[in-house]
Amino acid sequence: MDQQTNELISKEIDTNEVCLFMKGTPDAPQCGFSMAVSNMLKILEVNFKGVNVLENEKIRQGIKEFSDWPTIPQLYIKKEFVGGCDIVKEMYENGELKKVLEDKGINFKK
Repeated sequence: MDQQTNELISKEIDTNEVCLFMKGTPDAPQCGFSMAVSNMLKILEVNFKGVNVLENEKIRQGIKEFSDWPTIPQLYIKKEFVGGCDIVKEMYENGELKKVLEDKGINFKK
């Protein structure tokens, strides 16, 4: 991955407490897995930034290299890679996702 792409990805992760690299946007997801993770965050009423990887092929490929994770979506909380759809779904279902968000001091919508 080129340095510019690496910097773009790092900037999104560094400047957004909760950052979801996804296909489409939170309001118009372009794949079921992206929609599932986005919806879980919405249900928990978390403010998050959705980064549409379909708008930039370099980011789409680069995020996989950045995280050493082969699939999208990818969720980052406070600069830490959490996982893809299956991991986030499991964490959501057992209450761990909400606990991680609370432990990291993430603000929920009022």
